[in-house]
Amino acid sequence: MKQTILIIEDDTAFGTMLQRWCLRNEFEATLCSNVATAQAELINKKVHLVLTDLRLPDGDGIMLLQWIREQKMNLPVIVMTSYGEIQSAVSAMKLGAEDYLQKPINPTILKEKIEQALSVKPSSPKSSKATKPIVGSNMIMGKSAEARQMHDYILRVAPTRMTVLILGESGTGKEYAARMIHENSSRRDKPFVAVDCGSLSRELAPSELFGHLRGSFTSAVDDKTGVFVQANQGTVFLDEVGNLSYDVQMQLLRALQEQKVRPVGSAKDIKVDVRIVAATNENLETAIAEGRFREDLFHRLNEFSVFVPPLRDRKGDVEIFANEFLRQANEELEKNIQGFTPEALAMLEKHRWSGNLRELRNMIRRVVLFVSGEMITPNDFPTFAAAPAVEDMALMPENEREQIENALRKARGNKTLAAQLLKIDRKTLYNKIHLYDIKL
Repeated sequence: MKQTILIIEDDTAFGTMLQRWCLRNEFEATLCSNVATAQAELINKKVHLVLTDLRLPDGDGIMLLQWIREQKMNLPVIVMTSYGEIQSAVSAMKLGAEDYLQKPINPTILKEKIEQALSVKPSSPKSSKATKPIVGSNMIMGKSAEARQMHDYILRVAPTRMTVLILGESGTGKEYAARMIHENSSRRDKPFVAVDCGSLSRELAPSELFGHLRGSFTSAVDDKTGVFVQANQGTVFLDEVGNLSYDVQMQLLRALQEQKVRPVGSAKDIKVDVRIVAATNENLETAIAEGRFREDLFHRLNEFSVFVPPLRDRKGDVEIFANEFLRQANEELEKNIQGFTPEALAMLEKHRWSGNLRELRNMIRRVVLFVSGEMITPNDFPTFAAAPAVEDMALMPENEREQIENALRKARGNKTLAAQLLKIDRKTLYNKIHLYDIKL
């Protein structure tokens, strides 16, 4: 009985050539052009080996590999990759790929690797690091050029020890990118601890980050382990790092440089080994110029930067994300909505999505909750408000200082939340705080 090879390649000419080569070499061969079709083939047909391109229209070979492992399909996977993407192929092998091939494909090497992969006796799925679920790879990347570049950058930097600064607007998925970096690194079996720096007050931030001893301050009734120690040998994700106060920034810089932390109230340092991934939705270079952020800390955090583009700039990705959020909402709400009408998709594509992926996901969950038909139509959507004009976002001039102080009080010092309450951006808020000399 001939063994069947499933080829996943979106370059039709190249894929057809591989399929014909397989037939000439006495293999059965099925050709697919995307992840979704490949998954259907794997569910419904007997396949002995998967030969997949790294980059595909609706995902990538790494995502497909992870799905295969999650389905407990014990079959070899060979990843094909272009020159310059070897690190991505290595990442795939860490997840359990049998081997990789660099394009252009050498037929002799192709045959050797296929025969070698098929000669390995099937066994139960490996219990090694390679088969551990990769949380970050569950992130739907999209097919736009911006999404592909971001994905490539993440896979390149993930295996290194470099500190990464993730840039992007609120709601774009910066934490998902951080998790993907962690899960494709050698630290993936160790903790990933996320910290919302925007929720940390100046007083509590040192305790949260570095820990404290009992009795070191009034409310310290017990010892506390800080996130740096919790995440030892793993990754600490500092979300909205620009919100940290200047003195906490100095302590953070010391921790990064010396790989040591000192709990509040202690006279001893604790040695830690953590990788830092930080994120921000503001321009830290502007914050440096305004004296709100340390330049030395910025350069320490910015060894490598990854930009997560806003949804409005990712042409063609709205439909991909909308379908994924629909799938999640169906599962969560126990519904069975089949999809979107063309008119509904067109409406989604036209919307500006100022809240990015978070706004899209929340909207679709609400729609799925109330929709009664099998397909989502334009009538099922709430009325999309037009994007506010710049002049409408400014504070009213009367009692401006008082409005800002009230918002900061309601937000408990969280400048991101205060800016949202005031309907202004964070940069404008910082400028107003500086203008009125408001003490935080």
